[in-house]
Amino acid sequence: MLINEFLLLGAVLFAIGVYGVIARKNAVLVLMSIELILNSVNINLLAFALRNGGDPTGHTFALYIIAVAAAEVGVGLALVLLVYRNKRSIALDELSEMKG
Repeated sequence: MLINEFLLLGAVLFAIGVYGVIARKNAVLVLMSIELILNSVNINLLAFALRNGGDPTGHTFALYIIAVAAAEVGVGLALVLLVYRNKRSIALDELSEMKG
């Protein structure tokens, strides 16, 4: 496959993820959109790594991004659960009381 197809897939996933972060009001859907953005970055890293003859640097960075994404999901879902316990809702519009 050509690198253009992987880059196009990564760009489409990134655009969908950015739209999801901007347009969604549900905190869980925003977290899922951030995961989509991180996965599109992984696709691009692996495509460029394969383009450079299988250089393991791209694979290493992709593994780091997967680890960061797993940590982000853990912390993000913990925050969502704490907000739900206090507000009985996970809508992001209702969190204006957190402003300092």
